[in-house]
Amino acid sequence: MPFGAFTALHLLLIALLFSGVLLPAGGRKRSGLRRSTVRLDDSSIYLWPLPKQYSHGSQTLTVDPDIALEARGPGGSSAIVSEAFDRYKNLVFKQQAGYAGGDHDIAKLIVVVASENDTLQLGVNESYTLYIRGASDGGRLSIVSEVSIEANTIYGALRGLETLSQLCIYNYDTKTIEVHKAPWFIQDEPRFSYRGLLLDTSRHFLPVNIIKQVIESMSYAKLNVLHWHIIDEESFPLEVPTYPNLWEGSYTKWERYTVEDAYEIVDFAKRRGIHIMAEIDVPGHAESWGVGYPALWPSRNCTETLDVTKNFSFEVISGILTDMRKIFPFELFHLGGDEVHGDCWLSTPHVKEWLNQHNMTTNDAYQYFVLRAQDIAIAHNWTPVNWEETFNSFGEKLNPHTVVHNWLGPGVCPKVVAKGLRCIASNQGVWYLDHLDIPWEDFYTSEPLEGINVTSQQELVLGGEVCMWGETTDTSDVQQTIWPRAAAAAERLWSSIEATSAGGLNDTVLHRLQYFRGLLNHRGVPAAPVTNRYARQPPIGPGSCFSQ
Repeated sequence: MPFGAFTALHLLLIALLFSGVLLPAGGRKRSGLRRSTVRLDDSSIYLWPLPKQYSHGSQTLTVDPDIALEARGPGGSSAIVSEAFDRYKNLVFKQQAGYAGGDHDIAKLIVVVASENDTLQLGVNESYTLYIRGASDGGRLSIVSEVSIEANTIYGALRGLETLSQLCIYNYDTKTIEVHKAPWFIQDEPRFSYRGLLLDTSRHFLPVNIIKQVIESMSYAKLNVLHWHIIDEESFPLEVPTYPNLWEGSYTKWERYTVEDAYEIVDFAKRRGIHIMAEIDVPGHAESWGVGYPALWPSRNCTETLDVTKNFSFEVISGILTDMRKIFPFELFHLGGDEVHGDCWLSTPHVKEWLNQHNMTTNDAYQYFVLRAQDIAIAHNWTPVNWEETFNSFGEKLNPHTVVHNWLGPGVCPKVVAKGLRCIASNQGVWYLDHLDIPWEDFYTSEPLEGINVTSQQELVLGGEVCMWGETTDTSDVQQTIWPRAAAAAERLWSSIEATSAGGLNDTVLHRLQYFRGLLNHRGVPAAPVTNRYARQPPIGPGSCFSQ
C-alpha cells in the first residue's frame, strides 16, 4: 500500500533543516527551537468525542478520592458497571501522587441502569444522561453535589463513565481532582451503531496484552468494534481444535493465539462495551492455510487461493466457523473476499478442467466460493460481511443480509444501500491508518453518508471503521500509528453531524484533539503528536505535548 512520495526520514530531515536544528559536523549546541507556551482556554470544552447535547455552568467542584458508587435500577449492580467504576476511579486518582484532605463537593456517584440484560449485540443502546448538580448555597460551596448517570443498558453507563472521567481534572496547586463548569447536563448517544478499528495480527503478531491495550484505548474514544483480522496469507496464528494443524502456518510456535487467549480477549472487550468481529479471508489470502493442510492449495505452484474444486476447502471453513462460533458471540462475521486472482486457478490443470466441466469462468468460481462460504456462515447463525469486491463483481447474487465493507475508494456505500444492502465505510484514502501520509484532518472530515440523501438508505450504513493493517506495525509502534488519528474518525462516528461539521476544522477541534492526545498519554497510551506531517513521527523539538 502506498505511503506517499516522502519517507518519514525525508520529512524529518526537512523539518530539522527549516528549524535550524541540524548542526555542522563535529559541533554541538542547544536547540534553536523556542519552547512553546500553551494556555488551555478555560472557556473551552475538552471532551472527546463531543456529546450530542450538553449545557454547563461556571462552578468548580472538588471530587473525593474515596468517591462511592451507588447502584440503582435492575442493571446498576452489574459486575461490568462496578468494575468499570473501579477502573475509572483508578485512572482519575492514580495518575498523581498525593491528594489534599478535607471535605469535597462530590463524594458519591449514582448510576441508574434500566436493564439487567448484558447482551452485547449490534445496535445495543449506548445512550446515557449525565447530571452534575451545582453545589451552591447563597454563593458558597457548602452543599454536597449530586452526580448521576442514567442509562438504558450497562453499555450506556460505560460511555457515561468515560465522559465523567474526562471532566475530572487534577489541580496541581490544590492537589485535588476538580470538575469545572458545573452544573453539567449531558444527553448523549452515538450517531452510528458500528464504530470500528481493524487490527491485523497476521502481518505481525501482536501479543494478547497489546491487543488488550488497544481495546482499552478504544473505549476512551467510544469506539465499539474491534475487527480482528487474525489470519492472512502470511500467517495463521489461531488455534482451531477441529483442524489442529492450521496454526502450523504461524510464523513461529511462540506467535500463536490459543482458544483460551481468544476467549480472554472477547471477555475483556465485552467488559468495555466492545464487540470482536473476527475475519477469515476466503478464498484469497490463504497461503498460510496450506502449511498445515497442503490439500487446501490447488498446487505447490498455486498457494495464494484456496482450491475451489474440493469439498475439503469448505469442510475446513465449516470447521473453523464451528469452533469460532463458540468464541465470538458478535452476530457479524467477516469472510473477506478481496483480491482474489483467478490466474492461479487457471494455471492449475485440475482446476481449469473443473471450470470447463462446470462451464465457469474464474469470476464464476469466485462467486461460487463466496456464496458457498456465506451459506456456511449463515448456517452458523452469523451475518456475513464481505469486502467490496464481492459487491462490485456480483452484487445481485450476494445474500440479502450481507454487509458490504468498503475500502477501495469513495462512492461505494451509495451504490450498496441503493441495492438494499448494508454498508461499512473504510475508504482507504482517508481511513487507512497504515497510510502514514493521511493527516488527522482527513480522518475527521470523512463522511460515511456522503452521497446518500434518502433517509431509508442512510439507515443502511452501519457506520465506519479505521484500518490498522500490520505490514509496518508491531508491538513497538502500533499504538503510535493508531492514535490520535483514529480518535478523529471516532468523533465523526459518535458525535452528531451538526456538532462535527458546524464549525469546520477550526482551532477548537484541534485543541480538543490535542487535549485528548494528552489524556491518552497520561493514561499510558503512547499516542503520537497530533500535528505530524507523517503519522507516528516523534516531536522535532521541545514543547508542550498539548501543542504538537
